[in-house]
Amino acid sequence: MFMRPLRVLPEARYCRWMNAAEAEAFLPATQEFLDSILRLQLRVAAFDCDGTLWAGDAGERFFDWELREGDVFPENGARGILSRSLRERYAAYKRGEVDETTMCGEMVTMHRGVPELKMMGAAVRFFDQFFAAQIFPEMRELVRRLQESGCEVWAVSSSNEWVIRAGMKHFGIVESRILAAKVEVDAGVVTDRLIRVPSGHGKPQALLEVVKKEIEAAFGNSRWDTEMLAMAKHAFAVNPNPDLESVAREQGWRIYFPEGTRPR
Repeated sequence: MFMRPLRVLPEARYCRWMNAAEAEAFLPATQEFLDSILRLQLRVAAFDCDGTLWAGDAGERFFDWELREGDVFPENGARGILSRSLRERYAAYKRGEVDETTMCGEMVTMHRGVPELKMMGAAVRFFDQFFAAQIFPEMRELVRRLQESGCEVWAVSSSNEWVIRAGMKHFGIVESRILAAKVEVDAGVVTDRLIRVPSGHGKPQALLEVVKKEIEAAFGNSRWDTEMLAMAKHAFAVNPNPDLESVAREQGWRIYFPEGTRPR
């Protein structure tokens, strides 16, 4: 088994604590972070999702979940065959034998023939059960304040569009401002015809093609966000992995760790 079983991640303990205290003021360092961004009076901002807006990788976990549960692929035998094949493929990706963009694309095209309504229903149930509690409250508040100020906020992710759409319901980001791994849908049924996979250089490419405006600020947490951060006037490494943290320090990008992820 190449993936850990789906479980409550350590970060989720933090988010449950934060949810209980969300009505209280943020810590001074957090409030300063929010205020410093709002002072920029941004018109367009782009956010990575997994690891940046919430703890953990919702796309990877959904992939694991749907191959074990019957929400998307209800027939046990067919799901078992599909699971073995795709898990072997994912293991090859982890070994570096399959590139990131290809794997993320296959994690979307695998749903060919599934009604999109079923996909969306499964994604909402999954996200609300396993990831809603892992949202970083200050990032949700930042998105809220930016949109309230008139900023155009975009969500950019290499995870499948259905999971990201489910997540964005908690942030008030409309579907037309989501750029995620996406395929064509024909008469309500998912196809295997890829439209985009925003990962690495694919993120700025998607923003340039769709938004067609200067990205004044970008927020990300991993090396797959480096190109998107580099294109922005203001770059923020939020909850960064060690590799992105190193790049951020070299580039002079601001680094921010959400409250519950900071050492005590």
